[in-house]
Amino acid sequence: MDETQLAILGVTAFVTAMLSAVVGMAGGITLLGVMLLFMDPLEAIPLHGAIQLASNGSRTWIQREHVRWDILVRYAAPLIPMGLIGLAIAQRLEPQGLKAVIGVFVLLATWSPRLLLLGQHPDRLDPQRRFLALGALAGVLNVTIGATGPLIAPFFLGLGLSRFALVGTKAACQTLGHLVKIALFGAVGFAFAAFVPLLALLIPLVVVGTWVGSRLLRGVDERTFVWLYRGVLTLIALRLVVSAL
Repeated sequence: MDETQLAILGVTAFVTAMLSAVVGMAGGITLLGVMLLFMDPLEAIPLHGAIQLASNGSRTWIQREHVRWDILVRYAAPLIPMGLIGLAIAQRLEPQGLKAVIGVFVLLATWSPRLLLLGQHPDRLDPQRRFLALGALAGVLNVTIGATGPLIAPFFLGLGLSRFALVGTKAACQTLGHLVKIALFGAVGFAFAAFVPLLALLIPLVVVGTWVGSRLLRGVDERTFVWLYRGVLTLIALRLVVSAL
């Protein structure tokens, strides 16, 4: 990887971590999209997991007093068994095919997330059950798709969470998801050690970006936050459409 690519990834890591800290999502899927320009999915997905572990983990720590632990426990329960299923699927797909799957996922998550949810309305589901279902879904997609923030976001609506509780709880759920993903890829022999220089560059940048974004979050009022939270996916979709044209 040359110096230009490293610089692009470094800037992207910082900016997307700051974005996620402010709106609670969208940073991870954007970072993964840029990483896929330079590497195959079965390299990008586990490395993205390690980087996002730092980003989400630091965001969880910063917002730790606002995390809803009852939600986190339910989300965590199905992650490992469903992650094993996801890993088996990912290993059987050709790299270009997996990139195409990720691209389609991003478009659907941006423009019509209801299609991904098979017409369900997660914000209307009983909170006792919705996060068990979400953990099962995310367990598979964390390993095959790599970034599931836009998909899981609707599950956190309709709970009366403050913007701090929403960002912190969602970050805690994603932190666990990335831990499981790293463990599963490590178990099948992915050589994380070969990418230590890249991780040593990007991980500090996402931590700093998270800190900066969390400071900005304090200055965002509730109405503006909702607009940002819902609107940032539209911006990602427009970027994808323009690049496709």
